[in-house]
Amino acid sequence: MKTRDELNALSYKVIGAAMEVHRTLGPGLLESSYQQALLLELQMQGLSVESEKQIPFIYKGLIISAAYRADIVVEDEIIVELKATDKDNSLYSKQLYTYLKLAKKRLGLLINFNHEVLRDGIERIVNNF
Repeated sequence: MKTRDELNALSYKVIGAAMEVHRTLGPGLLESSYQQALLLELQMQGLSVESEKQIPFIYKGLIISAAYRADIVVEDEIIVELKATDKDNSLYSKQLYTYLKLAKKRLGLLINFNHEVLRDGIERIVNNF
């Protein structure tokens, strides 16, 4: 498990990679395009990434394994949830927070690529950080 400083440094790398993708592609594409480009950008930086990682949960003692999927998990530490929508919605933050709790992760980044300035579309979500 990484320290807070290590997680913060890793999150800055992820944000930097997202900004590079946004600089290159701009707003207006499908979420899947940004996901593929961000995966490549993170891999080019030497980071370990998983795409569409299943997040299981337990319901009445039974494991439901395929209910949720995280868009990207970086270094098995940070969940990155991607959007490409015109409007930000508080439901997206709640969704990511739920993913963090279920996956027992401490830090998540919600990135909406459909902003003219990407920093306006980035939200940091924490769970027991």
